[in-house]
Amino acid sequence: MKKANILLLFLIFALVASACSSGGTNGAGNAGSTGAAADDSGTANGGGEKVVTLKFMGWEASPLETAAVKKGLETFMQRNPNIKVEYQPVPGGAQYAQKLLTMLAGNAAPDVFYLGATEYRSFQQRNVLLDLTDRFESAMSIDEFIPSAAQIMQIEGKIYGISSTTVSPVLYYNKDLFDKAQIPYPPSNPSEAWTWDEFREAAVKLTVKDGDKVSQYGAFGLENFYMTTAELFSNGVQIFSEDGKAMALNTPEAKQVMQSILDLRLKDGATPTAKTLESIGMKPNQMLQTGKVAMVVDGSWALQELATMGFPVGVAPLPSFITAKTHGQAHLHAASATTKYPDEAWKLIEFLSSEEYQIQLIKEGLWMPNRKALYTEEGIAKWYNEAVHPEGFKEMVSFFAEAEAYPFTLITQNVVNDIITEETDKLWYSGQSVDDTLANIEKRANAELAK
Repeated sequence: MKKANILLLFLIFALVASACSSGGTNGAGNAGSTGAAADDSGTANGGGEKVVTLKFMGWEASPLETAAVKKGLETFMQRNPNIKVEYQPVPGGAQYAQKLLTMLAGNAAPDVFYLGATEYRSFQQRNVLLDLTDRFESAMSIDEFIPSAAQIMQIEGKIYGISSTTVSPVLYYNKDLFDKAQIPYPPSNPSEAWTWDEFREAAVKLTVKDGDKVSQYGAFGLENFYMTTAELFSNGVQIFSEDGKAMALNTPEAKQVMQSILDLRLKDGATPTAKTLESIGMKPNQMLQTGKVAMVVDGSWALQELATMGFPVGVAPLPSFITAKTHGQAHLHAASATTKYPDEAWKLIEFLSSEEYQIQLIKEGLWMPNRKALYTEEGIAKWYNEAVHPEGFKEMVSFFAEAEAYPFTLITQNVVNDIITEETDKLWYSGQSVDDTLANIEKRANAELAK
């Protein structure tokens, strides 16, 4: 009996000694038997490589988008078993930029993150972004990107974030309502886009009243200045000077656009205010689906949700004053200047900018490509999805490829956006004139731009 106990103790001792000398196992493969190095959490992959954990933060525009992003990250991790990505989507996104800036200042930032294009330059000025220029130039060329994406990404010839995709304002419409009113659909081809007068005429015809109450509005969405900007472009308005140091918004062309949008509601009664939708408790997409609104101006990203809503949706270029135009922008993927893992962070950013990652999200209707190659006939075939993209959508692709860079992505004083919101709210809701609104915006914005 004593010999048996002694033998048992000897075997236990031998097993413990063996485990200690080899580093133990951790459930992540054969790390124990290989003696591989581990990351901060003590993990290693099946090949014995050190496993690095990257924290990746973005905002959640919708559960559909978050699910699509996570699906892409699974592919990345399968191909890079030495990199684990912990994705943290921030609900809503309204306070996202401030939250991210606070985290960067407090050395608590994620390694890789979404960065709004309108915040990109102001963040770079604070020296909180990893300079990606050398890595970018060794892996790809700026000439691969459509002009709007390339212009946004470059800051004095350097790259601190990679464009994720592109999105633009477009015109959505409910085909059933057009059919009922016997009105032809708006053309898909940008060269044949409706003029403003044609759009206004259709919006008036599509507005239905039950007595004094409007039961169906013709259009909605243009009072959002993000959408308004595209209409200003269509009338030759550039908003900022070429160097971005002055605003040039107080012009006859800008006044024509703003007054036309205001008249569509006040004179024609063809569009509701955003507050009207709030009182009804519906989002624009729901208003379109239920026939409360016949046309909605929204971002191209809205197609992902619209395609699942069970009604015949159409999409067209925005109406034009002179030439049909839109603007393009989207969030960038960037890395913290203080990340412990710059090479691994770059690998993730490179994947997030790839055709492969984009294509799945484009197929679902969320994004449009930021690569020129995906606008060729062969490229379009990679992402076009008949179940999502409405009839005629292929004719619209030049609208996105040739979009101008959203002008607010090229300045650093983001307070200008707040000024515009404050002044246009007075225009839409408080009776301030178009002349006073544009004069106030230009005066206040130029004071900020001069700082």
